[in-house]
Amino acid sequence: MPKMKTHRGAAKRFRRTATGKLKHARAYHSHILTKKSTKRKRGLRTIKVMDPSDQARIDRILPYK
Repeated sequence: MPKMKTHRGAAKRFRRTATGKLKHARAYHSHILTKKSTKRKRGLRTIKVMDPSDQARIDRILPYK
């Protein structure tokens, strides 16, 4: 059976933690920042650990990460 291919778009967006969870950057922090408050933009800088309910879906497209 051939090797599975890694979804390259997802590989650039997610990283594994040492315990196997997935971490990712938050959305809405790339443009149109003038109307967003400083408090909101500061919160968007933080890295988030993915919710376990979504993680199973991403695990399928990242077989070797």
